[in-house]
Amino acid sequence: MIGSVIGDIIGSVYEHKNIKTTSFPLFSHGSTFTDDTVLTIAIADSLLNNRSYIETLKKYGRKYPYAGYGVSFYHWIFSDSNAPYGSWGNGAAMRAGPIGFRFETLDEVMVEAKRCAEVTHNHKEGIKGAQATASSIFLSSIGRSKIEIKEYIETTFNYNLNRSIDDIRPVYQFDVSCQGSVPEAIIAFLDSKDFVDAIRKAISIGGDSDTIACIAGGIAEAFYKKIPLNVLKITKRLLPGDLLSIIEEFEKKYKSYNI
Repeated sequence: MIGSVIGDIIGSVYEHKNIKTTSFPLFSHGSTFTDDTVLTIAIADSLLNNRSYIETLKKYGRKYPYAGYGVSFYHWIFSDSNAPYGSWGNGAAMRAGPIGFRFETLDEVMVEAKRCAEVTHNHKEGIKGAQATASSIFLSSIGRSKIEIKEYIETTFNYNLNRSIDDIRPVYQFDVSCQGSVPEAIIAFLDSKDFVDAIRKAISIGGDSDTIACIAGGIAEAFYKKIPLNVLKITKRLLPGDLLSIIEEFEKKYKSYNI
């Protein structure tokens, strides 16, 4: 799942300074992890240690309160209520990556992605975004082709993937909805030639750059099964020990290949 984290960190400096090109430094002085990383790791912790999603989301959110959460989620993590708030935002999708790596059948992935999303994002589009992300990762991890992945996502979720990044880039604007960012993240993966290229293409359209790159990065990791060593080393240096330890434990237990 470190592919999701890498996408988040690389995209972090471009979320509010969008760059409409694939030519940019992967890391810079301001590169940091955001809420995408914190909540992805919270879900991994749930899966590793059989903790509820509500428990870990609130635990990690409170521990890292300035990671950049949406207003509704921020209020939720500090409230006494565990009720969902009907969101269709892409926060449901950005944290769903570990589910695609953890489970062994597509049916399990779909059920668990729904469970993970609906603790906060119980709007149908929020659930769809989480399921589309997790199922793309699962299908990639078991060796399905890009054509097969595209057909499944289009048929199951009615997302329009018949566009290219070059089509999207000139007109795309900031959109935090699942329906307005998850398809674009998947297209960035489908258009890519390797892991880093997927990250670059995801960021190059602008918008919610860290989240789009987080989603694309998780899928690209599962599909290409290869991340440049220097990218991994820099990413790990930028993570606090508690977050890195969950990543390493999760990847040791559930990943079926070596980066």
